[in-house]
This record gives sequence, C-alpha cells and structure tokens, in this order.
Amino acid sequence: MAFNMMDGYGYGMMGGGMWILGLIFWILILVGLILLIKYLWQGAGLRGGPESALEVLKKRYARGEISKEEFEEKKKDMI
Repeated sequence: MAFNMMDGYGYGMMGGGMWILGLIFWILILVGLILLIKYLWQGAGLRGGPESALEVLKKRYARGEISKEEFEEKKKDMI
C-alpha cells in the first residue's frame, strides 16, 4: 500500500489543526483594525480641537504681528 499525503480524513500534511491558524489570523486582523480605528478616532479629537486664545496670541507674537508690549497687555487682559 503506497503512502498518500491525503490519507486518513483528508487533512493533508498539517493535520486537522490548520483551521486554528486561520482563526488566529482573522482574530489578529480584527484586533488590528479595531486598534487602528481607536487610534484614528482619538487622534482626530486631539488634532481637531480649537486653539485657545493664548495659543493664538503666542503665534501672532512669534510671527511678529504684535509687539512685546501688545502681547503682554493682551495676555494680562485674558487672565
């Protein structure tokens, strides 16, 4: 009787446990997608928020749009 790789119940060389690898693969894909969506959802909240008035004032001062005196005066008005 000759040896056939498909002998037995038709599982081949890997045996019946091959479905476990497929299941693990799809679970990892699903977990990866969930983590990606969570990262993008939380990241959008951090980047999309409005700037505070002090941040805008600091940027205007850094660009040279207002003088140091104006910066200090407006900063004092905010507090």
